[in-house]
Amino acid sequence: MMNLPNKLTMLRILLIPFFVVFMLLSPAESAYRWIALGIFITASLTDLLDGKIARKYNLVTNFGKLMDPLADKMLVSAALICLAALARLDAWIVIVIISREFIISGLRQIAADNGIVIAASYWGKYKTTFQMIMICLLIAGIDSLYLVTEIVTWAAVILTIVSLVDYMIKNRQVFMEDK
Repeated sequence: MMNLPNKLTMLRILLIPFFVVFMLLSPAESAYRWIALGIFITASLTDLLDGKIARKYNLVTNFGKLMDPLADKMLVSAALICLAALARLDAWIVIVIISREFIISGLRQIAADNGIVIAASYWGKYKTTFQMIMICLLIAGIDSLYLVTEIVTWAAVILTIVSLVDYMIKNRQVFMEDK
């Protein structure tokens, strides 16, 4: 039987196709984009809730350890790809953000193979926060918030790169170990 945090993670995954459909149906002035935004915010909130509940009530499972970060990457990647497809976000930004996720996932896998656990850093948490805000602003597409959206987008890109460099420097020993 699945516990509540794992059900929230599964809900996040199940919301992704609905989010994508509403995003891709959303011309600039369509109600669909607001539905897509609501789905994205709901899915993002499940991420906050599942982790807090799992830690508070000691409901951490192997399923959750695997699927929670995967669900996050799936949601953010889907949003970024949709935004690029709709020409609301430059493709190079999508490539930088998704590439960072692949690199960190690979680093974590190598570390895990060597019995090392790489904890989330504050830079990574800031990166996630700014990416989520950026995605919400880009989905909303409110003209009067253009400058704010640009600033948040650049902050998200910079934090993505800074968090990658931070992980690589702090965990360089992972690359130096040979089996």
